[in-house]
Amino acid sequence: QVQLVESGGGLVQAGGSLRLSCAASGSIFSINAMAWYRQVPGKQRDLVAVITSGGYTNYADSVKGRFAISRDNAKNTVDLQMNSLKPEDTAVYYCNADIKATGGTRPWGYWGQGTQVTVSS
Repeated sequence: QVQLVESGGGLVQAGGSLRLSCAASGSIFSINAMAWYRQVPGKQRDLVAVITSGGYTNYADSVKGRFAISRDNAKNTVDLQMNSLKPEDTAVYYCNADIKATGGTRPWGYWGQGTQVTVSS
């Protein structure tokens, strides 16, 4: 079994910062890309940031310059540092990882349970 567990969400004032963390555990053989998505009620889940196993990163235009994604391959973790937060960043944030399980034939996309981020104006 493979699971992703997120932590670090909460309530913050506009202009503040939060750091989200996600840890992958279980029978993991390898992890390719890891990413953060976010979703508000009634809308689709959107990509916020992605990082490859080699450290290449890409960000949604709306968060460039404010958010930073990082990972620790030894610990199977991915973090999202969010600075200069805006009310429009309010959403449930989900961790996603492309993981090949031990004994598996190919990688699968796994999701965390989500963590709420609320930015007050």
